[in-house]
Amino acid sequence: GYIHWKLTGQRVVGIGEASGMFPIDSATGDYDAIIMSHSQFEKIQISPERQEFMLNKQIDTLSNAISEIKAERNEQWTIKQMESQKKKLQEQLKKLTDASNKDDVLSFEELGVDSIMVDEAHNYKNLTIFSKINNVAGINSNGSKKATDMLLKCQYINEINNGRGIVFATGTPVSNTMCEMFVMQKFLQNDRLKEMGLDYFDAWASTFGEVTTALELTVEGSGFRFKSRFNKFVNLPELMTT
Repeated sequence: GYIHWKLTGQRVVGIGEASGMFPIDSATGDYDAIIMSHSQFEKIQISPERQEFMLNKQIDTLSNAISEIKAERNEQWTIKQMESQKKKLQEQLKKLTDASNKDDVLSFEELGVDSIMVDEAHNYKNLTIFSKINNVAGINSNGSKKATDMLLKCQYINEINNGRGIVFATGTPVSNTMCEMFVMQKFLQNDRLKEMGLDYFDAWASTFGEVTTALELTVEGSGFRFKSRFNKFVNLPELMTT
């Protein structure tokens, strides 16, 4: 806050616990950077209108992808399964609009933020993945609230900056599952994925991944069982140039 300004000449806005050190003037934008913890960043909410708009777009994308898969591959996905996926998105929308964990100040858009740089970005890899692939290890269908919140903010920054303005810093972008590569691309290259028709996970997975089945020792150690995992990359040169 004040000390940082005196040492560097840069006006860095304090948020949450540090709010009041420098008042946020969204009209003049008289600051160079905003530095805060992950928890405080989450408390700055996207406006309810944008939250609803963006999550409804995800619901539409999900519905369209399901319809295309059924038409192209003659695969049947029941209405019950579709509604289950949509319900998860609607539940996320409800959680995000819960004001109990938000600062009652300006929305993220009103702050005038045009770029975000996220350190330890692997903390946001737990993003919900909507897929019709069942009983396969490595595909996360229950993501975290903070990952969804970060995705909405990244989508906003991408929208106002023509796909630029986001920097993720982490030593482990992919550590546990291959799905984390898709998640990172959703944060940083969502528009590119849309151009290639790969913004729906199943389309991405069929292009760059492969499910393998192998015999594994059971958790109890009393025997063996066949286990399917999404754990093999294919078309790596094309993935690296995406």
